[in-house]
Amino acid sequence: MAALSASRAGTQRRPRGFRLSLQPLVVWVLLIAGSFCFAVPFIWMVSTSLKLDRQIFRTPPVWIPHPFVWENYRRAITEFPFALYLRNTLFITGMAMAGNLISATLVAYSFARLRWPGRQVCFMILLSTMMLPYQVTMIPTFILFQKIGWVNTFLPLIVPGWFGPPFYVFLLRQFFLTIPRELADAATMDGADEFTILARVVVPLSGPALATVAIFAFVSHWNSFLGPLIYLNKKAYFTLSLGLMTFRSQYTTDFSALMAASALVLMPILVLFFVAQKYFVQGIVLTGIKA
Repeated sequence: MAALSASRAGTQRRPRGFRLSLQPLVVWVLLIAGSFCFAVPFIWMVSTSLKLDRQIFRTPPVWIPHPFVWENYRRAITEFPFALYLRNTLFITGMAMAGNLISATLVAYSFARLRWPGRQVCFMILLSTMMLPYQVTMIPTFILFQKIGWVNTFLPLIVPGWFGPPFYVFLLRQFFLTIPRELADAATMDGADEFTILARVVVPLSGPALATVAIFAFVSHWNSFLGPLIYLNKKAYFTLSLGLMTFRSQYTTDFSALMAASALVLMPILVLFFVAQKYFVQGIVLTGIKA
């Protein structure tokens, strides 16, 4: 009788253990399916960039080009001044990213570490500006830059990044709050001022958060289309995102060359993300530890 009861108990336990063992499998299947859904546009872009024109709109779709037309990439580089647009994009992205990092670090340190009247009120006002869509401030900002003669220059795309973007300030402030205050107190006892503490204590410990801000800033300015479209009217100042429009005419679009150029423009972002993926994920996680 005891053996029969033990056998029944073992039989009852198996389904529960079997369900528990299936949970990781189900999670992996869902993650793979979701990843595939997000990867399909990229796969189609790369596939189209290597196709002949007659294969692009064929039904059923041709996923694997035959033959591989590498000539599309040569046309993507030579049919518009790729080197010029790349230089403009790198200059705008580099200057704006530097401004984002420097200004956001200074403002975030002020909100996280310094004590001054109205600090919390000013921080709430700063956060409230994140709720304003870009379309609300687009026209007043354009009128301002037009009045001061900045249209058809890189300044409207660079200078705003040197005034502490609210989202980056928020990320860095959250991370700075997790750094033990005892480290700053020890530096203060050694005679360090606030700038020294920021440069030699806080910044060296904030690598993941700064890497996260750098990645966000790079992707934002590298992919920016609306800003350059509004402020840059001369082709000598065009960025890569505007240069992609040259593959479209009034009646036709060179889709194979357009997809090849799009793949080339996307490559730096992919390389940057995979190189800095560890710091990016760590920075995102750590910035939400302390409010």
